[in-house]
Amino acid sequence: MKVEIYADVLCPWCYIGKRRLATALDHIADRDSVEIVWRSYELAPEEGRVPGPTAAGAMAGWWGDQASARVARIQALGAAEGLELNLHLARPVNTFDAHRLCHLAAGRGRADQMMERLLHAYHTEGLNVADPQVLQRLGTEAGLDAAQVRAVLAGDDYAEEVRADRRRAAEHGVTGVPSLVIDGRPPVSGVQPAAELRRLLEGPTGPPGVLVAPDRTG
Repeated sequence: MKVEIYADVLCPWCYIGKRRLATALDHIADRDSVEIVWRSYELAPEEGRVPGPTAAGAMAGWWGDQASARVARIQALGAAEGLELNLHLARPVNTFDAHRLCHLAAGRGRADQMMERLLHAYHTEGLNVADPQVLQRLGTEAGLDAAQVRAVLAGDDYAEEVRADRRRAAEHGVTGVPSLVIDGRPPVSGVQPAAELRRLLEGPTGPPGVLVAPDRTG
């Protein structure tokens, strides 16, 4: 089984979904039969590299009076998965280079570690994941060769791979993240409870339902 995960570093639901998927994978009989492929999906390609308002501040602009309650809900769901989602520290930035690093990591069997380090850096530590110096450190902490990370960040390696993932997302009908494409079937939400994700991974009796696009946070 091939599971393609469309995700972006900026999305707190992607961090929650990553934890739930890990729990589901831990409870299936044949874990080695599941191939996980991380796919790039830029939620805010128009963002610059210099951090602006916080994620919580941006959510206030989207949701108005409902923002505080919705932020609290995201944080509570994250805490239930052992995550500290500091939406008042995280500041959205461009994630193109972060995705390029994920492709570098994928070629070296470190994609999961790279995505984990990026998600933690952004959502928990409030780091600027568009800053080359920050990305250099995160790449090496994820187990990548420092010289290779430096070379990727200095050039345009894996840029086409990121763009190809965006085209692939459109072809599959992915309109939000986290989304799972299982063996090429229609996308499903990747933030479902672990038990439901486990059911899908153990072999659904029919094609998964088409993903309903979530709001802009996920």
